[in-house]
Amino acid sequence: MSDASSPATATAPDMLELAALLCSRVCHDLISPVGAIVNGLEVLDDDPKPDDREFALDLIRKSAKTASARLQFCRLAFGAAGSSGAQIDVGDAQTMARGHIEDGKCSITWNLPRLLLPKNRVKLLLNMLVVSQHTIPRGGMLTVDPIGEGETMSFRITATGHNARLPQNIAELLSGERGPAADAHAIQPYYTRLLAQACGLTVTLKHEGEAIIVTAS
Repeated sequence: MSDASSPATATAPDMLELAALLCSRVCHDLISPVGAIVNGLEVLDDDPKPDDREFALDLIRKSAKTASARLQFCRLAFGAAGSSGAQIDVGDAQTMARGHIEDGKCSITWNLPRLLLPKNRVKLLLNMLVVSQHTIPRGGMLTVDPIGEGETMSFRITATGHNARLPQNIAELLSGERGPAADAHAIQPYYTRLLAQACGLTVTLKHEGEAIIVTAS
């Protein structure tokens, strides 16, 4: 009889499953705005009154903008984003983060200098922002600060908002401690841990006063 695998090994998805789960995550992010575009087009097909027509066009415009912002963000946060060893402008990452996250409820204070960083560090930063956003479901502020400088810079994100909380099992998935299988809901923090490991870093998630802190160091 073979030895039992460790909890972290037993729950880790293989490469094909990881790819499938990440695709599911991206589709989940796009379903809402794309569905709203379809609804707006259906209203237009019904030859609506002028007021209804303007409402439908406004819905299509806003939803198309949201879908575009989410696609750009996901391409950088989850996709290849350039060749192996490529560097990415942190300023571009800021633009994509704001387009994806800032929605009238959640805003970002960005304290990082503008410089080129290895792509995996930028991908890690964007995924840390998604983790942080989940800790303030009613909205609030995400403050992004650097740890260190230059190409070895890492990050600290402080999430503040009403009823800021630690989502169930997310801290365990980030740290590699015992946690649930990485399913479509949990794959994003699991992927964040993989990115941190590729950068030689560890991601932690903890309470600090009334704030939630996500740190890569």
